[in-house]
Amino acid sequence: MTRLFAIAAAVVVVLGLGATYYMVTAGSGDADQFAQCRASNVAGGAAQIGGPFELVSETGETVTDKDVIDQPTLIYFGYTFCPDVCPMDAARNAEAVDTLEERGDMVKPVFISIDPKRDTPEVMAEFTDYLHPRMLGLTGSEEQVREASKAYRTFFQARDEGDDEFYLVDHSTMTYLSLPEHGFVEFFRRDVTAEQMADRVQCFIEAS
Repeated sequence: MTRLFAIAAAVVVVLGLGATYYMVTAGSGDADQFAQCRASNVAGGAAQIGGPFELVSETGETVTDKDVIDQPTLIYFGYTFCPDVCPMDAARNAEAVDTLEERGDMVKPVFISIDPKRDTPEVMAEFTDYLHPRMLGLTGSEEQVREASKAYRTFFQARDEGDDEFYLVDHSTMTYLSLPEHGFVEFFRRDVTAEQMADRVQCFIEAS
């Protein structure tokens, strides 16, 4: 009789553990959807980055994040007067976009100016057209740019702004991947190659 009670108790424990495991894994299914694609960690989770913004496109139209992120989108914050980092990063992003297009995945490259004082829509259009025919340039008022930067947790600070023509801007250099139905999902550092970026973006697209 004692043996039967022991067996019954063991069965109850196993069933209880199984039910707990199911509830935990089922409840975290959405959070783990892209686990196999991630190569970075965000303190507090991916939901801490991204969010609503309103900016001005290179054609002069006011657009929101919903208008911009209507397909997988690579977002970079920089400025057109940047001497080397921004053009190199944006060119890398453009190369990754071309690689993805060759594989059958359309991804939108976006360049958001952190220097709205000099980066008018016309300047943005000339800059992005040179880098990629589908790259979208965004600018806006100083407040609009600050809000977009805040949403993506980026940093920028102008140096020697008293020189209206030649001042530089210190800024963060991450590229952010956002998906229409999921928002921000991943960021890429400067040392990631175009091929590596394309591989990881493709993983997210296939998992979405």
